[in-house]
Amino acid sequence: MSQSLADELISMMTEDQQLLQQLFDSGELPSDAYHPRIKALHQANTSRLKEMISAHGWPGISLVGEEGAKAAWLVAQHSVSDPEFMAECVGLLEAAVGRSDVAGWQLAFLQDRVCTLAGKPQYYGTQFDIDDEGWPTPFPIEDAAGVNERRARLGLNSLEERLEEMKERERQRRANTEHGH
Repeated sequence: MSQSLADELISMMTEDQQLLQQLFDSGELPSDAYHPRIKALHQANTSRLKEMISAHGWPGISLVGEEGAKAAWLVAQHSVSDPEFMAECVGLLEAAVGRSDVAGWQLAFLQDRVCTLAGKPQYYGTQFDIDDEGWPTPFPIEDAAGVNERRARLGLNSLEERLEEMKERERQRRANTEHGH
């Protein structure tokens, strides 16, 4: 295992999440635009992940540990300025899942993100939109009848369970907002 690569990936993930939180807390994060500071960070992280992949292949658990592998996935998930690279990462994650070197949910989320960004139906039902009343609703799903079987193969709960979790989170958010929290 490469601790230095793992540390670097985790640092990239931490910086990403801290900047998002900082901008969100300050009210600087518009819901309909890609904040320039976030975009610049995502592009820098994407560039570095490409270098890592070129040198070592996909940074899976065997190379960077579970947290490092999660961080690599997050960088790929946020590489929205480079859809071709995101699509390449899907293939790398498929291979890594096949050798049990990453968690299956990482493949599901990235593959669905690539599909929805391209305007295509998702495959695993991980990407959600918000309906007119502010409730989560999954983006269109290819072969919706088989989605729970596909989700189960990658260790995810059913779409119905996931939707209920998201609705419960929204109910709690609304209750906290009503009570001034």
